[in-house]
Amino acid sequence: MGRKILIVGGVTGGASCAARLRRLDETAEIVIFERGSEVSYSSCCLPYFLSRVVADSDSLVLVSPEKFRRQYNIEARTGQEVVAIDRENKRVRVRRLADGHEYEERYDVLVLSPGGDPIVPPGISGAARENVFTVHNVADIERLDAFLSDCDALGIHAFVRRAEVRRVVVVGGGFAGLEMAENLSAAGLSVTLVEAANQLMTPFDFDMAQILTKELLDRDVALVLGDSVQSVADSAVTLASEREIAAEAVILAIGIRPAVKLAADCGLALGNSGGIRVDHNYQTSDPAIYAVGDAVEVYNRLPRRHSILPMAWPAQMAGRAAADHINGRPHRGKGFIGSAVLRVFSLYAAVTGLTEKAARAEGIPAEAVYVIPQDKVKIMPGSAALHLKLIFETPTGRILGAQAIGGGEAVSRRIDVIAALIAMGGTLEDLKETELCYTPAVGTTKDAVHMAALVGLNLLDGRFRQVAVDKARDLVEEGAYIIDVREAQEYAAGHFRTAVNLPLSELRQRLDEIPKDRPVYLHCRSGQRSYNAVMALQQLGFDNVWNMAGSYLGVCLFEYARDVMEGREKIVTAYNFT
Repeated sequence: MGRKILIVGGVTGGASCAARLRRLDETAEIVIFERGSEVSYSSCCLPYFLSRVVADSDSLVLVSPEKFRRQYNIEARTGQEVVAIDRENKRVRVRRLADGHEYEERYDVLVLSPGGDPIVPPGISGAARENVFTVHNVADIERLDAFLSDCDALGIHAFVRRAEVRRVVVVGGGFAGLEMAENLSAAGLSVTLVEAANQLMTPFDFDMAQILTKELLDRDVALVLGDSVQSVADSAVTLASEREIAAEAVILAIGIRPAVKLAADCGLALGNSGGIRVDHNYQTSDPAIYAVGDAVEVYNRLPRRHSILPMAWPAQMAGRAAADHINGRPHRGKGFIGSAVLRVFSLYAAVTGLTEKAARAEGIPAEAVYVIPQDKVKIMPGSAALHLKLIFETPTGRILGAQAIGGGEAVSRRIDVIAALIAMGGTLEDLKETELCYTPAVGTTKDAVHMAALVGLNLLDGRFRQVAVDKARDLVEEGAYIIDVREAQEYAAGHFRTAVNLPLSELRQRLDEIPKDRPVYLHCRSGQRSYNAVMALQQLGFDNVWNMAGSYLGVCLFEYARDVMEGREKIVTAYNFT
């Protein structure tokens, strides 16, 4: 037998490390310790069991302990927790959770993949009640489903919801919270989502998050923003604002914190963000111990510092990289930028790199463009608007991040393209020149990413000026001169209360109607026609014109959710989302 390699924790990081170790070394003795009941499962698919998109919980399990043994000659011990590490003697103490028995195992190399622990705010009274749940593993989702479902005599959960459980509160408006809300709603439950921040999906900028907020409202998911849960009872929760919400079940989907106690107790160094400190080979402060997954700090390439990035792909890559280094193979990882995608009912939302607000918080001079082209040739079936926000550094044009929201899976394809360019230090010019495959069924000759790059370059070069969607309300309320360049029938279907209709088709014949002694703001449906109008007017002697990014469609989406939730007066005569 060769080296003895112990791995603490399975799932993505630990399981991928184990499999890679075996591919590189047939002689090593490899043992995985997993405190849960499953060593390798799809954590990202857990919410989809509630709606039966994933038909049964067994499907969530990717590799069983038996399959690890047969296929990889790896011993996976579930229900066993490593409780202490003796670094001097290279031994770990293991506890069998079923009976409390403890024993020791020696190691030559130790890999820590403890993951994270669900966040349960200490200030919530009643958080330990039986109707309060976190969803972290297969056992958690089965326990929640059992609470929500009727069971037959054999204890098998039917896809029938208990009559006494009709209303659910989901706490947390991030990826996990929205996925839970969607699937609980699809399962026939009345859902209220509570988020302490003033917006959903803080990995997105506020303007883009409003599109997702509208989607949830349209699907009858009740939203409470800027408030937090203070206490839970059998059939209600009480918020910090003292508002009471009826609910028979509460799901805490706030996120996770790195599980670092084991590492800290044995003296391994922790980073400034609270995760286990590792080098680019995922080696800890002890050369015999590696760490991967949600518990470690990773290098964020854009702010150029270490942070926590609890995502499946970085965990998988870290497991592979650690295995390579253990076996003397070079690892050339340059860090991560953070890319993710989410489906929320009919919409897909993807993000990569820095948001506009994050870039500015880091002190990076940045600008953003917001374009709304079609995701495929307009006359093709299923063509829909694609909302794309691109963030770039000034004056270099270096791409910093992007967010996209639309009705198809192609949303992630656009973000993948931009993510690749960010990883290579790409600029707006690089994105403009990026060659993409094309057919009318999946895209356009001038793709959304090309359009964003072109608008960004024009903005960077000072060829035109723009105002963002979040300025529209101020402009209307201040009585700014706004020109709607859409056709008359479009204007009649809904317009800004103070806008003047001057169609692009008539613009050159009606120049005398446009003032030159005050700022003039132009818009259309999505920004393309009004951009053409701005460029024409600039060449005709008007130096007082601005284009409204996102235009009428973007502003309607930005304003709608707050208008509905706060009861504000609309700045439009009618919303238009088409």
